[in-house]
Amino acid sequence: MKLRKLLALLLAGLMVFALAACGGGGGGEEAPAEGGEEAAGGGKTIDVILKTTSSEYWGYVQAGAEAYGKENGVTVEVKGPPSETSFDEQQNMIETDLNDDKYDGYVIAPLQSDTVATLIAGKEKPILAVDTKIEAPEIKSFVGTGNEEAAKLGATKAVELAKERGWEKIQCIEIAGVQGDQTNEARFAGYKAGVTEAGGEFLDGETQYADGTADKATTAMEAIMQNHPEGVAIICANNDDMAQAAARAAAGNDAWKNTVFLGFDGTLSACDSILAGEETMSVAQMAYEMGYKAVEACCKAIDGEELEAFIDSGADVVTPDNAQERKDTLNGYLGK
Repeated sequence: MKLRKLLALLLAGLMVFALAACGGGGGGEEAPAEGGEEAAGGGKTIDVILKTTSSEYWGYVQAGAEAYGKENGVTVEVKGPPSETSFDEQQNMIETDLNDDKYDGYVIAPLQSDTVATLIAGKEKPILAVDTKIEAPEIKSFVGTGNEEAAKLGATKAVELAKERGWEKIQCIEIAGVQGDQTNEARFAGYKAGVTEAGGEFLDGETQYADGTADKATTAMEAIMQNHPEGVAIICANNDDMAQAAARAAAGNDAWKNTVFLGFDGTLSACDSILAGEETMSVAQMAYEMGYKAVEACCKAIDGEELEAFIDSGADVVTPDNAQERKDTLNGYLGK
Protein backbone atom coordinates (compact mmCIF):
# COMPACT_ATOMS: atom_id res chain seq x y z
CA MET A 1 0.00 0.00 0.00
CA LYS A 2 2.77 2.40 0.92
CA LEU A 3 4.43 1.69 -2.42
CA ARG A 4 1.17 2.39 -4.31
CA LYS A 5 0.68 5.69 -2.47
CA LEU A 6 4.24 6.74 -3.21
CA LEU A 7 3.83 5.99 -6.93
CA ALA A 8 0.55 7.93 -7.02
CA LEU A 9 2.14 10.96 -5.42
CA LEU A 10 5.03 10.85 -7.89
CA LEU A 11 2.61 10.60 -10.85
CA ALA A 12 0.57 13.57 -9.59
CA GLY A 13 3.70 15.62 -9.20
CA LEU A 14 4.79 14.89 -12.75
CA MET A 15 1.39 15.96 -14.11
CA VAL A 16 1.51 19.29 -12.24
CA PHE A 17 4.99 19.94 -13.56
CA ALA A 18 3.92 19.16 -17.13
CA LEU A 19 0.94 21.52 -16.90
CA ALA A 20 3.07 24.31 -15.54
CA ALA A 21 5.62 23.89 -18.31
CA CYS A 22 2.86 24.18 -20.92
CA GLY A 23 1.43 27.32 -19.36
CA GLY A 24 -1.55 25.41 -17.94
CA GLY A 25 -2.90 25.47 -14.43
CA GLY A 26 -4.94 28.67 -15.03
CA GLY A 27 -1.93 31.03 -15.08
CA GLY A 28 -1.72 34.08 -17.44
CA GLU A 29 0.13 34.01 -20.77
CA GLU A 30 3.77 35.01 -20.78
CA ALA A 31 4.66 38.19 -22.69
CA PRO A 32 6.53 37.42 -25.93
CA ALA A 33 10.26 38.01 -25.77
CA GLU A 34 11.46 41.24 -27.34
CA GLY A 35 12.25 40.73 -31.01
CA GLY A 36 10.51 37.33 -30.93
CA GLU A 37 7.92 35.89 -33.31
CA GLU A 38 5.08 37.83 -31.64
CA ALA A 39 6.87 41.17 -31.45
CA ALA A 40 5.69 43.88 -33.85
CA GLY A 41 6.41 42.46 -37.28
CA GLY A 42 8.27 39.44 -35.93
CA GLY A 43 9.14 36.69 -38.41
CA LYS A 44 8.32 38.66 -41.56
CA THR A 45 10.56 39.35 -44.55
CA ILE A 46 10.36 42.82 -46.07
CA ASP A 47 11.88 43.84 -49.39
CA VAL A 48 13.12 47.45 -49.48
CA ILE A 49 14.08 48.81 -52.91
CA LEU A 50 15.55 52.32 -52.82
CA LYS A 51 16.48 54.77 -55.57
CA THR A 52 20.13 53.91 -54.89
CA THR A 53 22.24 52.66 -52.00
CA SER A 54 25.30 54.70 -52.98
CA SER A 55 24.50 58.10 -51.47
CA GLU A 56 24.53 59.66 -48.02
CA TYR A 57 20.80 60.34 -47.94
CA TRP A 58 19.79 56.82 -48.92
CA GLY A 59 22.30 55.42 -46.44
CA TYR A 60 20.21 56.97 -43.68
CA VAL A 61 16.98 55.50 -45.09
CA GLN A 62 18.65 52.09 -45.24
CA ALA A 63 19.96 52.40 -41.67
CA GLY A 64 16.47 53.19 -40.37
CA ALA A 65 14.86 50.30 -42.23
CA GLU A 66 17.46 47.84 -40.97
CA ALA A 67 17.18 49.18 -37.42
CA TYR A 68 13.46 48.43 -37.29
CA GLY A 69 14.13 44.91 -38.53
CA LYS A 70 16.83 44.27 -35.96
CA GLU A 71 14.70 45.57 -33.10
CA ASN A 72 11.59 43.61 -34.04
CA GLY A 73 12.71 40.28 -35.46
CA VAL A 74 11.99 41.26 -39.08
CA THR A 75 14.22 40.23 -41.98
CA VAL A 76 14.82 43.38 -44.01
CA GLU A 77 16.56 43.15 -47.38
CA VAL A 78 17.66 46.55 -48.71
CA LYS A 79 18.84 47.06 -52.25
CA GLY A 80 19.02 49.72 -54.93
CA PRO A 81 20.64 50.48 -58.28
CA PRO A 82 24.05 52.17 -58.55
CA SER A 83 22.61 55.65 -59.19
CA GLU A 84 19.37 57.61 -59.35
CA THR A 85 19.45 57.45 -63.13
CA SER A 86 19.72 53.65 -63.26
CA PHE A 87 16.10 53.26 -64.30
CA ASP A 88 16.35 49.87 -65.98
CA GLU A 89 18.29 48.35 -63.09
CA GLN A 90 15.64 49.37 -60.57
CA GLN A 91 12.85 48.14 -62.81
CA ASN A 92 14.51 44.73 -63.07
CA MET A 93 14.91 44.56 -59.29
CA ILE A 94 11.24 45.33 -58.73
CA GLU A 95 10.03 42.87 -61.38
CA THR A 96 12.21 40.08 -59.97
CA ASP A 97 11.29 40.63 -56.33
CA LEU A 98 7.55 40.97 -56.91
CA ASN A 99 7.62 37.39 -58.16
CA ASP A 100 9.65 36.07 -55.22
CA ASP A 101 7.44 34.26 -52.70
CA LYS A 102 9.84 34.80 -49.81
CA TYR A 103 8.78 38.43 -49.36
CA ASP A 104 5.75 39.29 -47.22
CA GLY A 105 5.69 42.96 -48.21
CA TYR A 106 7.50 45.65 -50.17
CA VAL A 107 8.79 49.18 -49.58
CA ILE A 108 9.70 50.99 -52.80
CA ALA A 109 11.28 54.39 -53.50
CA PRO A 110 10.52 54.75 -57.21
CA LEU A 111 12.83 56.33 -59.74
CA GLN A 112 9.91 56.39 -62.17
CA SER A 113 6.60 56.39 -60.33
CA ASP A 114 4.45 55.70 -63.41
CA THR A 115 6.56 52.71 -64.39
CA VAL A 116 6.39 51.24 -60.90
CA ALA A 117 2.62 51.76 -60.81
CA THR A 118 2.38 49.56 -63.90
CA LEU A 119 4.70 46.92 -62.46
CA ILE A 120 2.72 46.51 -59.24
CA ALA A 121 -0.72 46.45 -60.87
CA GLY A 122 -2.82 43.63 -59.44
CA LYS A 123 -0.33 42.63 -56.74
CA GLU A 124 -1.97 41.62 -53.47
CA LYS A 125 0.90 41.72 -50.97
CA PRO A 126 1.28 45.03 -49.10
CA ILE A 127 3.33 47.64 -50.96
CA LEU A 128 4.36 51.03 -49.55
CA ALA A 129 5.97 54.00 -51.27
CA VAL A 130 8.81 55.77 -49.46
CA ASP A 131 10.27 59.22 -50.20
CA THR A 132 8.35 59.56 -53.49
CA LYS A 133 4.67 58.87 -54.14
CA ILE A 134 3.38 56.11 -56.37
CA GLU A 135 -0.16 56.79 -57.57
CA ALA A 136 -1.65 53.29 -57.60
CA PRO A 137 -4.46 51.52 -55.68
CA GLU A 138 -2.01 48.81 -54.59
CA ILE A 139 -0.05 51.32 -52.44
CA LYS A 140 -1.08 51.01 -48.79
CA SER A 141 0.62 54.24 -47.69
CA PHE A 142 3.23 56.82 -48.62
CA VAL A 143 5.96 57.43 -46.04
CA GLY A 144 7.97 60.58 -46.56
CA THR A 145 8.54 64.25 -45.90
CA GLY A 146 5.65 66.67 -45.99
CA ASN A 147 7.63 68.96 -48.29
CA GLU A 148 5.30 71.94 -48.19
CA GLU A 149 4.97 72.01 -44.41
CA ALA A 150 8.68 71.38 -43.93
CA ALA A 151 9.62 74.23 -46.28
CA LYS A 152 7.14 76.50 -44.53
CA LEU A 153 8.80 75.71 -41.19
CA GLY A 154 12.23 76.57 -42.61
CA ALA A 155 11.02 79.81 -44.19
CA THR A 156 9.44 80.96 -40.95
CA LYS A 157 12.72 80.40 -39.11
CA ALA A 158 14.61 82.20 -41.89
CA VAL A 159 12.42 85.31 -41.54
CA GLU A 160 12.99 85.33 -37.79
CA LEU A 161 16.77 85.15 -38.27
CA ALA A 162 16.73 87.83 -41.01
CA LYS A 163 15.02 90.20 -38.60
CA GLU A 164 17.62 89.40 -35.93
CA ARG A 165 20.35 90.22 -38.46
CA GLY A 166 18.92 93.70 -38.94
CA TRP A 167 17.03 93.39 -42.21
CA GLU A 168 14.11 95.83 -42.30
CA LYS A 169 12.92 94.79 -45.76
CA ILE A 170 12.42 91.02 -45.59
CA GLN A 171 12.42 89.78 -49.15
CA CYS A 172 13.10 86.22 -50.33
CA ILE A 173 14.13 84.78 -53.69
CA GLU A 174 14.17 81.05 -54.38
CA ILE A 175 16.75 79.15 -56.38
CA ALA A 176 14.51 76.27 -57.36
CA GLY A 177 15.02 72.78 -58.74
CA VAL A 178 13.35 71.35 -61.84
CA GLN A 179 10.36 73.37 -63.00
CA GLY A 180 7.17 71.29 -62.81
CA ASP A 181 8.68 68.65 -60.51
CA GLN A 182 6.20 67.68 -57.78
CA THR A 183 8.66 67.95 -54.90
CA ASN A 184 10.04 71.25 -56.17
CA GLU A 185 6.56 72.75 -56.46
CA ALA A 186 5.64 71.65 -52.93
CA ARG A 187 8.76 73.24 -51.46
CA PHE A 188 8.17 76.39 -53.49
CA ALA A 189 4.64 76.66 -52.05
CA GLY A 190 5.92 76.07 -48.52
CA TYR A 191 8.68 78.66 -48.77
CA LYS A 192 6.24 81.23 -50.12
CA ALA A 193 3.65 80.56 -47.41
CA GLY A 194 6.23 80.65 -44.62
CA VAL A 195 7.82 83.91 -45.72
CA THR A 196 4.49 85.63 -46.37
CA GLU A 197 2.81 84.54 -43.14
CA ALA A 198 5.87 85.62 -41.12
CA GLY A 199 5.61 89.13 -42.55
CA GLY A 200 8.08 88.95 -45.42
CA GLU A 201 7.74 89.29 -49.19
CA PHE A 202 8.34 86.29 -51.46
CA LEU A 203 9.51 87.45 -54.88
CA ASP A 204 8.08 84.53 -56.81
CA GLY A 205 8.45 86.40 -60.11
CA GLU A 206 12.24 86.34 -59.65
CA THR A 207 12.55 82.62 -58.99
CA GLN A 208 15.63 81.09 -60.61
CA TYR A 209 15.40 77.47 -61.78
CA ALA A 210 18.73 75.68 -61.42
CA ASP A 211 17.66 72.04 -61.95
CA GLY A 212 19.00 71.06 -58.51
CA THR A 213 22.66 71.52 -59.47
CA ALA A 214 25.33 73.61 -57.78
CA ASP A 215 26.79 74.94 -61.05
CA LYS A 216 23.50 76.36 -62.22
CA ALA A 217 22.80 77.70 -58.73
CA THR A 218 26.05 79.66 -58.88
CA THR A 219 24.99 81.22 -62.19
CA ALA A 220 21.54 81.96 -60.76
CA MET A 221 23.03 83.66 -57.71
CA GLU A 222 25.27 85.82 -59.87
CA ALA A 223 22.18 86.99 -61.77
CA ILE A 224 20.34 87.73 -58.53
CA MET A 225 23.26 89.80 -57.21
CA GLN A 226 23.37 91.77 -60.44
CA ASN A 227 19.65 92.54 -60.14
CA HIS A 228 19.88 93.33 -56.42
CA PRO A 229 23.21 95.04 -55.68
CA GLU A 230 21.72 96.17 -52.35
CA GLY A 231 21.31 92.56 -51.21
CA VAL A 232 18.28 90.46 -50.30
CA ALA A 233 17.39 89.18 -46.84
CA ILE A 234 16.76 85.52 -47.73
CA ILE A 235 17.83 83.15 -50.48
CA CYS A 236 16.05 79.81 -50.20
CA ALA A 237 17.04 76.81 -52.30
CA ASN A 238 15.47 73.50 -53.19
CA ASN A 239 18.44 71.55 -51.77
CA ASP A 240 21.62 72.06 -49.78
CA ASP A 241 23.98 71.85 -52.76
CA MET A 242 22.34 74.89 -54.34
CA ALA A 243 22.19 76.84 -51.06
CA GLN A 244 25.90 76.26 -50.51
CA ALA A 245 26.74 77.28 -54.08
CA ALA A 246 24.72 80.47 -53.67
CA ALA A 247 26.45 81.28 -50.39
CA ARG A 248 29.88 80.78 -51.96
CA ALA A 249 28.96 82.99 -54.91
CA ALA A 250 27.97 85.81 -52.53
CA ALA A 251 30.96 85.44 -50.20
CA GLY A 252 32.98 88.65 -49.92
CA ASN A 253 30.11 90.86 -51.08
CA ASP A 254 29.32 93.19 -48.16
CA ALA A 255 25.75 93.76 -49.32
CA TRP A 256 25.09 90.03 -48.85
CA LYS A 257 27.04 89.34 -45.65
CA ASN A 258 23.87 89.15 -43.50
CA THR A 259 21.77 87.25 -46.03
CA VAL A 260 20.13 84.05 -44.77
CA PHE A 261 20.92 81.13 -47.13
CA LEU A 262 18.34 78.42 -46.52
CA GLY A 263 18.76 74.94 -47.98
CA PHE A 264 16.83 71.68 -47.81
CA ASP A 265 17.84 68.12 -46.76
CA GLY A 266 20.03 68.61 -43.67
CA THR A 267 22.91 66.45 -44.91
CA LEU A 268 26.38 66.12 -43.40
CA SER A 269 27.76 68.57 -45.95
CA ALA A 270 25.06 71.04 -44.90
CA CYS A 271 26.06 70.69 -41.27
CA ASP A 272 29.71 71.32 -42.16
CA SER A 273 28.77 74.33 -44.29
CA ILE A 274 26.58 75.80 -41.54
CA LEU A 275 29.31 75.30 -38.94
CA ALA A 276 31.76 77.03 -41.32
CA GLY A 277 29.46 80.05 -41.63
CA GLU A 278 28.53 79.50 -45.29
CA GLU A 279 25.03 78.03 -45.69
CA THR A 280 22.98 79.56 -42.88
CA MET A 281 20.33 76.95 -42.17
CA SER A 282 18.76 73.83 -43.68
CA VAL A 283 15.40 72.09 -43.52
CA ALA A 284 16.34 68.56 -42.47
CA GLN A 285 14.52 65.56 -43.85
CA MET A 286 14.44 62.74 -41.31
CA ALA A 287 15.66 60.01 -43.66
CA TYR A 288 16.46 57.50 -40.90
CA GLU A 289 12.96 57.86 -39.47
CA MET A 290 11.58 57.52 -43.00
CA GLY A 291 13.14 54.09 -43.44
CA TYR A 292 12.20 52.99 -39.93
CA LYS A 293 8.56 54.05 -40.24
CA ALA A 294 8.20 52.55 -43.71
CA VAL A 295 9.17 49.05 -42.56
CA GLU A 296 7.07 49.43 -39.41
CA ALA A 297 4.02 50.42 -41.49
CA CYS A 298 4.61 47.57 -43.94
CA CYS A 299 4.56 45.08 -41.06
CA LYS A 300 1.30 46.56 -39.81
CA ALA A 301 -0.22 46.28 -43.29
CA ILE A 302 0.80 42.62 -43.47
CA ASP A 303 -1.03 42.08 -40.18
CA GLY A 304 -4.15 43.59 -41.69
CA GLU A 305 -4.02 47.02 -40.06
CA GLU A 306 -5.40 50.02 -41.94
CA LEU A 307 -2.78 52.70 -42.58
CA GLU A 308 -3.03 56.43 -43.07
CA ALA A 309 -2.60 57.37 -46.73
CA PHE A 310 0.39 59.56 -45.78
CA ILE A 311 2.81 58.95 -42.92
CA ASP A 312 4.96 62.02 -42.27
CA SER A 313 8.51 61.09 -41.30
CA GLY A 314 9.04 64.58 -39.86
CA ALA A 315 11.35 67.53 -40.44
CA ASP A 316 13.58 69.86 -38.44
CA VAL A 317 15.61 72.99 -39.08
CA VAL A 318 19.41 72.82 -38.77
CA THR A 319 21.02 76.03 -37.51
CA PRO A 320 24.45 76.95 -36.16
CA ASP A 321 23.10 76.11 -32.70
CA ASN A 322 22.30 72.47 -33.45
CA ALA A 323 24.41 71.65 -36.53
CA GLN A 324 27.08 69.77 -34.55
CA GLU A 325 24.47 67.69 -32.76
CA ARG A 326 22.81 66.88 -36.08
CA LYS A 327 26.19 65.94 -37.58
CA ASP A 328 26.96 63.59 -34.70
CA THR A 329 23.55 61.94 -35.07
CA LEU A 330 23.98 61.41 -38.81
CA ASN A 331 27.45 59.93 -38.34
CA GLY A 332 25.98 57.59 -35.74
CA TYR A 333 23.43 56.28 -38.26
CA LEU A 334 26.24 55.40 -40.63
CA GLY A 335 28.37 53.84 -37.89
CA LYS A 336 31.06 56.54 -37.99
